Amino acid sequence: MAQECNQRHECREVYQQLGKAEGPSVVFKVVAAFLLPLMVFIAALAASEKILAKTINSKEVQTALSFLLALAVTLSVVGCALLVARRDRKIKNQNAKSKITE
Repeated sequence: MAQECNQRHECREVYQQLGKAEGPSVVFKVVAAFLLPLMVFIAALAASEKILAKTINSKEVQTALSFLLALAVTLSVVGCALLVARRDRKIKNQNAKSKITE
């Protein structure tokens, strides 16, 4: 049973205002947050599988080590990205504070 919105007019108005909102694009942030870690993990997994195939005979050990290596590489990349983002945020905050005091 569908419920009617008693404030349908206000809801529509809010959504229209949100649709007209202007601001910086978040596409880069979305790609960096979601797609980059996946792509890094897949690439690291493929590379480690290829490298370990030449040195380890056991498929189970090869798969486990490949997964762990890919996970370590992905966590390292994400950690570096977080450090860079934190540094950039700190720089922007310092610049904003210096503009206020001027």
